[in-house]
Amino acid sequence: MFVRVTSLVLPRHLNSRMSNRLKHASSPYLLQHAENPVDWYPWSDEALQRARDEQKPIFLSIGYSACHWCHVMEHESFEDDAIAATLNENFVCIKVDREERPDLDQIYMLAVQIMTGRGGWPMSVFLTPDLQPFFGGTYWPPSGRMGMPGFNQVLAAVIDAWANRRTLAVEQAASLTERMGALAGHDLQPPGSLTLGLLDGASMHLERVLDRAEGGFGGAPKFPHAMDLQLLLRIWSRSGRSQLLHAVDLTLDKMAGGGIYDHLGGGFARYSVDAKWLVPHFEKMLYDNALLAATYTDSYLATGNEKHRRVAQETLDYVLRDMTDRAGGFYAAEDADSEGVEGKFYVWSRDEIESILGEQRAARFCAVYDVSEFGNFEGHNILNLPQPIDEVAGTRNWSLDELLAELSEDRDKLLAVRGRRVRPGRDDKVIVAWNGLMIDALSRAARAFDEPRYAGAAASAATFLHEQMWQSDRLLHSWRQGVASLPAYLDDYATLANGLVSLYEATFNERWLKWACELVDQTLEHFGGAEGSALYYTADDHEQLILRNKDLQDNAAPSGNAMAAMALVRLGHLTSNNAYLQAAEQILSALVPIMDASPSAAGQALIATDLLLGPVTEFVIVALADGSETKQCLSELNQQFRPRSVVALRSTELTADRCAALDALFENRTSHDEIALYVCQNQTCAAPAIGIDAARAMLHELP
Repeated sequence: MFVRVTSLVLPRHLNSRMSNRLKHASSPYLLQHAENPVDWYPWSDEALQRARDEQKPIFLSIGYSACHWCHVMEHESFEDDAIAATLNENFVCIKVDREERPDLDQIYMLAVQIMTGRGGWPMSVFLTPDLQPFFGGTYWPPSGRMGMPGFNQVLAAVIDAWANRRTLAVEQAASLTERMGALAGHDLQPPGSLTLGLLDGASMHLERVLDRAEGGFGGAPKFPHAMDLQLLLRIWSRSGRSQLLHAVDLTLDKMAGGGIYDHLGGGFARYSVDAKWLVPHFEKMLYDNALLAATYTDSYLATGNEKHRRVAQETLDYVLRDMTDRAGGFYAAEDADSEGVEGKFYVWSRDEIESILGEQRAARFCAVYDVSEFGNFEGHNILNLPQPIDEVAGTRNWSLDELLAELSEDRDKLLAVRGRRVRPGRDDKVIVAWNGLMIDALSRAARAFDEPRYAGAAASAATFLHEQMWQSDRLLHSWRQGVASLPAYLDDYATLANGLVSLYEATFNERWLKWACELVDQTLEHFGGAEGSALYYTADDHEQLILRNKDLQDNAAPSGNAMAAMALVRLGHLTSNNAYLQAAEQILSALVPIMDASPSAAGQALIATDLLLGPVTEFVIVALADGSETKQCLSELNQQFRPRSVVALRSTELTADRCAALDALFENRTSHDEIALYVCQNQTCAAPAIGIDAARAMLHELP
């Protein structure tokens, strides 16, 4: 702690209600605060210059639209006239949407974690006019309670420190900033060796922290950890260790049965507040649903589990129904709250269900979905499946087929009624990185489930991003209601490039691969660090902040460096470009210390390492123009779980938007008037399989 908080009584100043400067913002989160009596600025030159001119400290508040406790602090403190008057008189107040400015969020979250030992949102940081942090925290109640200092006390202490001990505060801010620079991911340890031992160490760690009763890793609150689950599937595919597959199955089954999953509308909430996946934090984020849809798709391919196929499809259908802009992009999030109450949109009473379904049908539905008169959540009911439906049918001697059909009808009726409720707020901005994750998930599902609708949605999103957010060969980060803004970050470039590779493999439209190559070329040019180091999070021409961070660890979404490595490995094999593979190796080598010491923070990096170490199987198909044999061949290939592979296809007819970078892969490969399948590993190719029968036989014979 850099400032001592004491119990002081603040004078109350009146403050007239009027819109502040946030009324011109595009961010839904900032617009939520536009009527606060706090004289908010967005992060801008105007605000920063005022702080310098007046030598006032900055109060920086960072949150996001779906954050429940951000709403609480707004209502309790930022709508309070006395607190607002204190803020306005003594600080330059800046409000930031962390989803629009993750660069600022990363920097000042690191400061809060150093000062307090923890982080989260809302994030509240006090800065010098030179933008160096000297005090911070997360949520504070308006006045002290339950051992927590009140926001009024915090403000009084900071005001006192700035007025009476400013030199000390500035010195401490400089010292903290120096320490942040040392911890900001600037390759604290030398690069390490990329070996299969990293994967073994990760699997042993994940097995140790696995909840063997309820699935997932660790205790409450419990997060999905999609990257870790995908990693275990890949290690299982190498080792055949059944316990790894069991860990994935257990976790996915428990999540799909829990309240974290929306049993009526599809899709997953952000996390569960308990260890049994029952009570979610009800916000729904695009990135979680993209990552989990991809994970359930992988599990279906690995195991043939139809339940996992259904959950993947219902999750994607939720996104296409409720989270897709007419222009093609995918929205960021849905709020946890509606009508000011967390979860109100999603919970039920038994009486309400009986009034909709009738007494007899309701009795069966409630028995399956854990609905009681007393409720399982604050007197209400969160729908969940304590037992799988087939087990319930067996123990009660109900016909499973009849029960499944009945429950499907019942869910549709309840969903229709729920649709007439006041929906949670929706953050309708489009974030490139999260759209890249959803393009990837849709493309993988399109292949696995032979569902052209998913490939079409992925292509529509990619077209939208190219038309709206790719300007002068550089990418923008955020779009809302027709306006794109803010320079893109590393994860935007990397995650979109990876999604485009998946879209190419689902459609074989070479325009997507061409754009993916352009994206990684721009990434290496503008985000590169010193030789042997990882990439920076911001480009070399980005706004200058107090430090230039490197995104090395997974958080809720994969790290930018790990996604860059993933895209580079895939493109390296598809384009026969060793420079891409060498760049991926450099990035991942820099991440070895994290992969070794904290595998749970490096799931995506370990997935990319698994792919880099290979062997990677290259499937190259030269197809006939009519497409019938092509469809049969792809159907066989797409039903197999082959996480270390790339697929390329060209027809005997020239395709539009040909990607010249693919030419090397198809050199001297012809169709012989029949479909031809070429399979290569480690720069060694088997004799081509000519004709559909030979191609299908080869696919079955491959390990």
